Amino acid sequence: MAVYQFTWDLGFCGWIAPDTALKGGWLIFARSIATSFLFLVGVSLTLAHRRSISWRPFWKRFIQVAAAATAISLVTYFAVPGGFIFFGILHGIALFSRLGLYFVQKSWWFSLFAAAFIFAIWFSFSNELFSNPILWLVGLAPVAPPSNDYVPLFPWFAVVLIGSGTTQFLLDSPAWQTIRQLSLPDFIQKPMLFIGRHSLIFYLVHQPVLIGLLWVFTTFIMQPDRRPEFMSQCQQTCTLDRSASFCKSYCGCMLDEMTKANLFTGFLNQTLTQEQNSSILASRDICVARTE
Repeated sequence: MAVYQFTWDLGFCGWIAPDTALKGGWLIFARSIATSFLFLVGVSLTLAHRRSISWRPFWKRFIQVAAAATAISLVTYFAVPGGFIFFGILHGIALFSRLGLYFVQKSWWFSLFAAAFIFAIWFSFSNELFSNPILWLVGLAPVAPPSNDYVPLFPWFAVVLIGSGTTQFLLDSPAWQTIRQLSLPDFIQKPMLFIGRHSLIFYLVHQPVLIGLLWVFTTFIMQPDRRPEFMSQCQQTCTLDRSASFCKSYCGCMLDEMTKANLFTGFLNQTLTQEQNSSILASRDICVARTE
């Protein structure tokens, strides 16, 4: 999780392409992280409550997770309104934990059957009714709402049920005793146990620390080279109307002109004055004529 978040931070601060963490293998990596979180929610619920539901510890944990989820919503509402997290991984863990209690004392096949049913509904059904913000947490809208972290009931509760059903199956099998006897060397096991026992704190603290340190480094020590980013975006836009060879020359010309006029950084940060924007437009006309 920390590796993925740091990659997102690198894009945010301009060290790599801004959408790097949102596509390709990085997107698969993000989904695998969320899957592992929710699978372990099902494992933990079953280990803690299969014999009898321990309500006091459950509600203590529920309140902690729900409070953290609320804090994330409030922070992102003001900090990144375009990607406001209204139902992210922590919101999902809180809700799915409560719903999962209905399954932990049932047969393993019941949990896995319910998971298959949820996946089937998610794959085959969507409706504009669920585009209403009140129903976004369900996850059956034709188009997912904008958010930097969106973990709705469909299909993610199915992952919790798979974790619960798998654990129920193992607890009833001879393999469980073998699993219980597995161990790791102390130098590996001790830090893993420490982080595991403080996972919520780690989740809440790691991102402010990472992006804060990277921001300080970027602001006061070294600036990233954002020329490749500009060339990529410029050529991508330009090739909608022009040939690739034209766009390569034109974008190179624009980069040179803005650099000479000391306007490049302001252009990327969108902090140019009206007079400076007029200068950019004049450079555009010069570069078009020169390239043609």
